[in-house]
Amino acid sequence: MSKAVDDFRLKLGGEEYVPIFVGGMGVDISTAELALEAARLGGIGHISDAMVPTVSDRRFQTNYVQEKQKKYKFNIGSIDKSVVQFDLERLAEAQRLFVGRTMDAKKGDGVIFINCMEKLTMNSSRDTLQARLLAAMDAGIDGITLSAGLHLGSIELMKEHPRFRDVLVGVIVSSARALRPFLKRAAKFKRLPDYITVEGPLAGGHLGFGVDDWQEYDLKTIVQDVLNFLSENELDIPVIPAGGVFTGTDAVEFLESGASAVQVATRFTVTNECGLPEKTKHHYLEAVEEDIIVNTISPTGYPMRMLSQSPGIADGIRPNCEAFGYILDNSGHCQYVDAYNRELEKNEGKISVLDKTCLCTQFRKFRIWTCGHNVYRLKDTTHKLENGKYQLLRAEEVFRDYQFSKDHTIKLPDLKTSVSSEVSLAAA
Repeated sequence: MSKAVDDFRLKLGGEEYVPIFVGGMGVDISTAELALEAARLGGIGHISDAMVPTVSDRRFQTNYVQEKQKKYKFNIGSIDKSVVQFDLERLAEAQRLFVGRTMDAKKGDGVIFINCMEKLTMNSSRDTLQARLLAAMDAGIDGITLSAGLHLGSIELMKEHPRFRDVLVGVIVSSARALRPFLKRAAKFKRLPDYITVEGPLAGGHLGFGVDDWQEYDLKTIVQDVLNFLSENELDIPVIPAGGVFTGTDAVEFLESGASAVQVATRFTVTNECGLPEKTKHHYLEAVEEDIIVNTISPTGYPMRMLSQSPGIADGIRPNCEAFGYILDNSGHCQYVDAYNRELEKNEGKISVLDKTCLCTQFRKFRIWTCGHNVYRLKDTTHKLENGKYQLLRAEEVFRDYQFSKDHTIKLPDLKTSVSSEVSLAAA
């Protein structure tokens, strides 16, 4: 008799959960509302702290971005961005506000984690990452998922916090090889991760694989390599596969092979609770497999999967590091800034930058449409309406389908009955 995801439970931090993680998609694509639904239903929801001052301004009418832009307005015309620094206390304040409001609204038996990217270098990589990590713990976050980088120094950044051994901590890796140095560093502080998310080559957004060789890798093989590595070293740490888990049966296959839960995201991009604009959600639903590309336009240095129709591709907007500057390295450099200035010198009139994109502005405006490889299958998860549009879903419908479906089936929503169940954090 076939099993469903609901026949399994994730044991984490002395508690049991429905073994479903909803991934942390930034900037505010995995909204607090989406994370709250996952937690209400007994699973694990993620928010993302990517560009958290911007997210706070949008949600709570703060003015962190305007303050920073005003402070560094004198530098807008300069190629040298090294002077542009984040106010660490204001950054921490934005993080505490976003996380705190989210945690105050939490209901149900699940938990809420925050996704923290190491590649948000922010012109002071160590200090800005530490400010975000500590502020999230201050505000009561249940767990922290360390992503987009090796995070060899991240455990040390948290060691003095009173919740260092209380908050759940996980790391995203794409191979057992990438996991080894992280565990070696973590062992020095006697603080191994509480879970390990293994992200495969079909995931959305930034990838831990080469732009030309990602097709050579397989999530099931990578997960088994990680499981074998942990077993050989007598380490009992839950492993969470991510990237291409499209049905409940996909999830069950991993759970039966030794994984403790799965992380999913793509199917939640077309829910009411997702932060993408409705028009963009319909682009996802209308996508075909040929629309999906992996390119190197991200200034982080990582390949990135997205829809080829993304309006931010080849755009030539002026970089606004004075207001944002999340990708500036410790010397105040960003590959997009370099590419923009190169094109500015070569051209008059409208500029197009083919090889890089300004992630700060483009993600803020939802103009880079990152997606998992299976985005083209989203049209099979809902109804096409008489007006030619697709019916958006509720997060609960997608979560329950993962939880209870069998035999690779997907239960379609009741026709035209999906309504938003968003919780307003601004009023919380």
